[in-house]
Amino acid sequence: MADVDRFLFRDLHPGLFLGTASDRYAGWLGQIYTPERYAGRISKRPKTIKGKIFQEAVLPLDSVKEYFQHFSVLEVDYTFYRPLLDEKGRPTSNYFLLEKYAEWMSGEDTLILKVPQAVMARKVFRGPRYENNETYLDPELFTKGFYRPAVQLLGKKLGGFLFEQEYHRKEERRSAAETAEELRRFFSSIPRDDRYHLELRTETYLDPSVFEVMAAFGIGQVLSHWTWLPPLPRQFERSGRRFFNGQGNALIRLMTPLGMRYEDAYEKAFPFDKLVEDMLQPRMIADTVRMIKIGIEQGMRMQVIVNNRSGGNAPLVARRIAEVFAGVS
Repeated sequence: MADVDRFLFRDLHPGLFLGTASDRYAGWLGQIYTPERYAGRISKRPKTIKGKIFQEAVLPLDSVKEYFQHFSVLEVDYTFYRPLLDEKGRPTSNYFLLEKYAEWMSGEDTLILKVPQAVMARKVFRGPRYENNETYLDPELFTKGFYRPAVQLLGKKLGGFLFEQEYHRKEERRSAAETAEELRRFFSSIPRDDRYHLELRTETYLDPSVFEVMAAFGIGQVLSHWTWLPPLPRQFERSGRRFFNGQGNALIRLMTPLGMRYEDAYEKAFPFDKLVEDMLQPRMIADTVRMIKIGIEQGMRMQVIVNNRSGGNAPLVARRIAEVFAGVS
């Protein structure tokens, strides 16, 4: 039963599923996680942002079970950094980590997996610079190194695949028609699946030629509240106010405030234990609720993923959304 005051977001509405981008944050103790359960079991991991080292406090893996008492879906971000199988077909560390996640999940809990950047990024960071990615949109890498092992590992717990393409600067961009053709070739060469969702972070690619490909393959358009993208309703208008996902799911991701770079958002949000009012944009909440209601009216299952960097603390941002959706704020 939903109880927004206690951060219990399951069962808010049959068509609404709230979750977060990543989990196990110690900043959520007292909200999502019971402090006594993890006493003496919190580890630290360093993260360097703009030359400054931040020590993230991380809970143990068994906290996944408590997470799903509050949320119905979780976006797994670590799969972005390497496939599940290496080039020789051997399980990577991500395979074993995902396997452990599955052990703490119940039958109704679902994961959205971020497709590796080795598949989706035109350029990847190697050493001091970004270089062209030779496995960009490689159907074999995706199918053998990620898709098949993910399906085998998770079964019905696998709720979606998130294909996130990085922002392309003006001098790096191809035409929308070229991008559409690249995507058509790729999705023609991988297993058909209604759990695919595509996030394009370059506004010029939000074009009818690209949307035609998405519609043809039943690929959902991710509505993303992210640095250089327009507001959520404008993204929806660009697609002709249509939902494309063949499974009837729509994905909204709240990543960063509009106009704010990743590094600045991270620095403002850290250590992710409270709302940061001067970074939380009220329009983001209003637009998200508006899109939720439009989707539900069209019979869609609306999945909303909240990142700490969107306002300081993902559970509190989720609470704001739930309150406005329910008409109590």
